[in-house]
Amino acid sequence: MVTVALVTDEASLPVDYDMPLLLDACRAVDLLVEVCSWEDPAVDWARFDAVLLRSPWTYVERLPEFLAWCERVDQVTDLVNPLPVVRWSLDKHYLVDLAGRGVPVVPTRIVEPGADPAAALREFWARHPAAAEVVVKPAVGAYSKDVQRFARTDGSTPVRHMNRLLAQGLSVLLQPYLESIDRDGETDLIFFDGRYSHAIRKDALLLPDGTTSVPTFECRTPRSADDDERDVATAALHATAAQLGLARPLLYARVDLVRGDDGRPLLLELELSEPSLNLPFAEGSAGRFADAIAGRVRSRAAVPPRP
Repeated sequence: MVTVALVTDEASLPVDYDMPLLLDACRAVDLLVEVCSWEDPAVDWARFDAVLLRSPWTYVERLPEFLAWCERVDQVTDLVNPLPVVRWSLDKHYLVDLAGRGVPVVPTRIVEPGADPAAALREFWARHPAAAEVVVKPAVGAYSKDVQRFARTDGSTPVRHMNRLLAQGLSVLLQPYLESIDRDGETDLIFFDGRYSHAIRKDALLLPDGTTSVPTFECRTPRSADDDERDVATAALHATAAQLGLARPLLYARVDLVRGDDGRPLLLELELSEPSLNLPFAEGSAGRFADAIAGRVRSRAAVPPRP
């Protein structure tokens, strides 16, 4: 029987709402799965046929350490999704890559450490004269940490926030805040083995008073993705495959979309390393994911080792 590690960490597991359903679904298809922490030095990763990233969310504060761990795992077994995908997708510079490949992306200006944040913000406002608000976020982050929404009238307040992030050596993204988010939220589409599985609506997390909500269980509701949303999500995954030279579809992916001022869907984020997959909101989704895992791992296990 093939063995799969489902990777989390001690702090994140209690809020991994997917894990209980995924464990049951994997066992139902006779997959031997173990929940393991990436922070546990006692784990022998080589004994697993695959190591599947699920909720190792403490990586945000320790990215170099996490990537070094991924590299070690990749040397002894199959890391899923694979290492090049992890490296690329944990840094939102990927939005520039995807926009260059024709994917409709939320307009994004990246400010690098050492740049003048005040000048960058002035340039941003000039490029987006109709934008009433700007979103400032770090290029590496999760769960809305350090993401804030500022009005055009807020003066130097967004610059101070940018300075704080830049001083930590972080690249900073500037994006117009789209009014549709307050009205419609965002749509997160989940794919397994390249096939659309289900979607949810996520409420707006950046509130008008400047506070930021954590994307809890309660802010999500099931929904059906529209055809144009599926088209954009599929285009984003195809562009990813072309960008990274992938030979087969990603085992799992989450594509987060919002609608622009003209009503068309735009890519907000692409979650390919450790996303919440919202399994509790779609009946049968855990089974679909388990089937995809089993098919992928067993096909690899059937390939004889190189001489």
